[in-house]
Amino acid sequence: MFKDARVRDRWALAGLLAATAVLYVWGLNASGWANSFYSAAVQAGSQSWKAFFFGSSDAANAITVDKTPASLWPMELSARIFGLNSWSILVPQALMGVATVGVVYAAVRRRFPAWAALLGGAVMAVTPVAVLMFRFNNPDALLVLLLTVAGYCVVRAQEKAGTRWLVLAGACIGFAFLAKMLQAFVVLPGFALVYLITAPTTIGRRLWQLALAGGAMLVSAGWWLVAVALVPAADRPYIGGSQTNSVLELALGYNGIGRLNGGDYGGLGNLNQEAGWLRMFDTEAGGQISWLLPAALVLLVAAIWLTRSAPRTDPVRAQVGVWGSWLVVTGLIFSLMQGIFHAYYTVALAPAIAVLVGSGAALLWERRENRVLALAAAVTAGWAYVLLSRSSEWNSWLGPVVLVAGLAAAVGLLVVERYQTGPAGVPSEGSAGMPSEGLAGASSAGLVSAPSGGTAAVSAEGPERVLSAGPAGESSAGSAWVLSAGSAGAPSADPAGVPSERPAEVLSRGPVGVPSEVLSRGLEGASSEGPGAVRSEGSGGVAIAGRGWWSRRLSGIVAAVAVVVCLAGPAAYALDTAASAHTGAIPTAGPSTGGFGGPGGFRGGGGGPAAMGPGGFGGGGQPGVAGRGGQQGVTGQPGGTGGNARSDGMGDGGFARGGRGGGMGGLLQSATPSAELTALLKTNASAYDWVAAAIGSNNAAGYQLAAGQPVMAVGGFNGTDPAPTLAQFKQYVAEGKIHYFIGGGMGGGMGGMRGGAGTGGTGGSSDATEIAAWVQETFTASTVGNTTLYDLTAAK
Repeated sequence: MFKDARVRDRWALAGLLAATAVLYVWGLNASGWANSFYSAAVQAGSQSWKAFFFGSSDAANAITVDKTPASLWPMELSARIFGLNSWSILVPQALMGVATVGVVYAAVRRRFPAWAALLGGAVMAVTPVAVLMFRFNNPDALLVLLLTVAGYCVVRAQEKAGTRWLVLAGACIGFAFLAKMLQAFVVLPGFALVYLITAPTTIGRRLWQLALAGGAMLVSAGWWLVAVALVPAADRPYIGGSQTNSVLELALGYNGIGRLNGGDYGGLGNLNQEAGWLRMFDTEAGGQISWLLPAALVLLVAAIWLTRSAPRTDPVRAQVGVWGSWLVVTGLIFSLMQGIFHAYYTVALAPAIAVLVGSGAALLWERRENRVLALAAAVTAGWAYVLLSRSSEWNSWLGPVVLVAGLAAAVGLLVVERYQTGPAGVPSEGSAGMPSEGLAGASSAGLVSAPSGGTAAVSAEGPERVLSAGPAGESSAGSAWVLSAGSAGAPSADPAGVPSERPAEVLSRGPVGVPSEVLSRGLEGASSEGPGAVRSEGSGGVAIAGRGWWSRRLSGIVAAVAVVVCLAGPAAYALDTAASAHTGAIPTAGPSTGGFGGPGGFRGGGGGPAAMGPGGFGGGGQPGVAGRGGQQGVTGQPGGTGGNARSDGMGDGGFARGGRGGGMGGLLQSATPSAELTALLKTNASAYDWVAAAIGSNNAAGYQLAAGQPVMAVGGFNGTDPAPTLAQFKQYVAEGKIHYFIGGGMGGGMGGMRGGAGTGGTGGSSDATEIAAWVQETFTASTVGNTTLYDLTAAK
């Protein structure tokens, strides 16, 4: 029976991972280049090892992306092996998502049964923003995977005060810094504090272990920073996103403090004014992440309360602390940060929510806290109704169904509680839901052996505490073995001799308020009397009669319905997200909610700001993406269908609606060059370092991806970096290193996006504006398709 249980659990896990893989991989090529900014960097890294190491935007190494480069490396290696295309770029991201689901499963399974681990994994898999980001090429996929592994390692380290596990956690967090810089460190305070308080060793050793983990983190994060610092600036690309060509400035300014306080460190300042305690529930972020956030918070509070009397080193409370601190600290920072915030950042909350839902549900189910579970189900159903009503024209029937079914499931959980408990709150099925047949089909007799010679007792104080009671009722910590149904076949012991490998369904948690003497009397002599009867008779003749097999099945059915209903909303959003193309710099999951970003956010290549020009945002394009619901569709790779756009790239209402070719790119959307322009850029390309230069990284990315040749991104991502300066650009032109300058794009003409007269930011360079003005004065303009072009080899 134990062997069968192991096989069943493994098949269930395999099914979960296979379903996740299908969800994350199916139809990936519909998104074309996805975020062209990063796809262009992948192209550069697949052509140049120098660009690979530094994270350059182009193979000629003019400037880097505005992040550390680790997130690019898996995609670049894939492109080197399989060639540059949508699949080679996006499949590594999807596989990271599958791996993250597997780690979430493993984290829950350390302390709870397989069903709880499957629940946690499923929550992770169908979280809409997770589906979005694991099908996209932003840095968040690698960041989330590494932080999830780090959380698992901290949980493993806490069990036996394992130094190696803690050092591995530090190394994962350090490498996560190389994916998305300071965001990786948000989990540090909670992780360190939980380990410092709960690890089962002396305080001195705990501090020493944390110091070692901190050293591993610094080495893992710092080696690349040191390498960059040692390379002379003239021999490497400019550090994009900084004003002083400094990685530290990038990490602490543009990607650090500026995100928290809204300061402008060469970026755009605070484009999002929605900071507040409820930001995670608003129209921008709510549908991305908050479906099970209320349930996770309810379960977190309940778990802390239920384990309040547990020993300091209690592993269940420690696990709740690790993932709970992640959720609370990260959620508060996202909610209150005054700088640039995008809803897809919230994917960093998904693993914490998933683990807390799986672990919390299992803990409360074992403790028979059905009222709290009913509350969580009702709140989740109600909140799902609110979220679904924000997309009133999308499957309008789903919200009422989820609400009614969820409330019914909550009532059902309250009803079955009556059948789970007998008089005085004694469970009808034995402590912790013991099956009537005995554990895993074994005879009830002799299940617990107490070497002290007394009868064995199950403690109600906390998880995984087995006591052996002497004749006088005095209990002492014994080495009794307690078998667990479906627990991988055999018990295992933690340092205290306590079964810990699969503690759920172990006779380790007595119901709250039940004296241990009642549970202990007669357990050694208990016998199974057919389905549904577990009898425990002590010397005083106390008997506890079970209500039968049907009550367990009824409870399981009600719980399963509650789970399905709670996952229905996010699963529907997840399927919609997987079925839609997503492009540009700010993607969003699910259907339109009326929040920032237009239809579905910046999806399908449209609905997002592309070129900030007079009157609003200008147009751009995206290769191979067919828009839907009025969103942009463009050509460039198979699948594009074309949309409607004005020749100047401006869409109706100031938002991009795309076009068939020749559309200019801009801040958040890449350009879509015509076939004529692409052919022109390829002509005699080997004679130049850069076949063209264009203001802004996204603007340049579209031309570079189409031509397959380096295009200089003047001013970096925002067009505000002093790279190159006007003097440097003039030198490049004099040396014949740049063939063309592409006009338009950011700024709605030849100007840079700002530089003192732009969108209200206080920082940033005006070099891009000065370069554009000099080119306009010095060289003759021509029009190729809808694009203004300047031949830098032929002055006026």
